[in-house]
Amino acid sequence: MALFDLPIDELREYRSESAEPEDFDAFWSKTLQEAREHDLNARFEPVDTGLTTVRVYDVTFAGFGGHPVKGWFTLPAEVAAPVPVVVEFVGYGGGRGLPHEHLLWASTGRAHFVMDTRGQGSAWGGGGGTADPVGGAPAFPGFMTRGIDAPENYYYRRVFTDGVRAVEAARSHPLADPARTVAVGASQGGGISIAVGGLVPDLAAVAPDVPFLCDYPRAATLTDRHPYREIGNYLKTHRGRTEQALRTLSYFDGVHFAARGRAPALFSAALEDQTCPPSTVFAAFNAWTHDDKTIEVYDFNDHEGGGPYQQAAKLQWLRSRV
Repeated sequence: MALFDLPIDELREYRSESAEPEDFDAFWSKTLQEAREHDLNARFEPVDTGLTTVRVYDVTFAGFGGHPVKGWFTLPAEVAAPVPVVVEFVGYGGGRGLPHEHLLWASTGRAHFVMDTRGQGSAWGGGGGTADPVGGAPAFPGFMTRGIDAPENYYYRRVFTDGVRAVEAARSHPLADPARTVAVGASQGGGISIAVGGLVPDLAAVAPDVPFLCDYPRAATLTDRHPYREIGNYLKTHRGRTEQALRTLSYFDGVHFAARGRAPALFSAALEDQTCPPSTVFAAFNAWTHDDKTIEVYDFNDHEGGGPYQQAAKLQWLRSRV
């Protein structure tokens, strides 16, 4: 599809109409407080991968509800003193995959932690191994409407909490420098990194690529591509629940987390992206509060965004930050 969203000049000025709940901060403070009542219990088990330039650890830590969450922690082989750490979140349907899929950041001399997304990991890539033991009310297949009946039950309450705990787990390794911690991710991973950027006040940088989970009111009515379409299909069946659903989603909107972003940020958007429409990405970018923020725009790309070009942009951008 050619350009379908707002012109670029309007995108740069666009502001979301998503209404922030009055108790947004209280909701998340209580959520994280409850999670921290469980011992983080981060365990790093060495893995023999056959790779010689890196050391890899199979990680388990306590996420939302104390539930076990998996990850991979990768270090350059010769590191002996604390180094910056890049915490990465993965796209919708994917899992942490296999260790050799994640070599970029360790190749820069940094530590790398990739979080498995609970309940996912069966749609693409090398798979995942983290269960989501929480049940839910009726939902459309996928993850977007799981627990949409109330903010306390919503699926991404658990995932975003896991994301914060993943940062804490990565920082707990003796060779990770907590003061030089970065959150990155693309699509769903970008949305999680925005949420983490709003919930963790002392990150060194955040880099969301073509982020998902932003500006729900616009996204759910602008695109008919999944995963956002899951919301419309749910409401198509459950007539009269639109207000309730949007209220729940407002607690998880990247726009509101961006308004609390206190780290330098590098975003990316693709102007032909029907999965995460550019206006929804700009809604979060324009709301990001830190003055040091940049967005790379890819004029003729869909949800692949900048791909390797954006990876190169991140490598250059982070060089002066961590």
